[in-house]
Amino acid sequence: MTTGPPPNIDTAWKPVLSRSVVFRHDRVRDKDLLVLPERVVVLQGNAGSILRLCDGANDVGAIVATLAAQHPGAPVADEVPVFLGRLRAEGWLK
Repeated sequence: MTTGPPPNIDTAWKPVLSRSVVFRHDRVRDKDLLVLPERVVVLQGNAGSILRLCDGANDVGAIVATLAAQHPGAPVADEVPVFLGRLRAEGWLK
């Protein structure tokens, strides 16, 4: 079992949504969404709680620590940096 973020994820990175991306909560469906130009992404699981922490002030380490405190025993140190890296690769985070 690995611990900590993958080697290619900078824990000092302070993720924030790209300018063209809007985070919204759809009250009717009770789902978190990413609204992009000509596209809407419905977020699953705890993705919304992760993205709420992506405000440009929290670095990856702080995001992982916050989520680890909220979800003891969950593999957040392994999974959250990978998730953030994927969103960064899509251009949704900068």
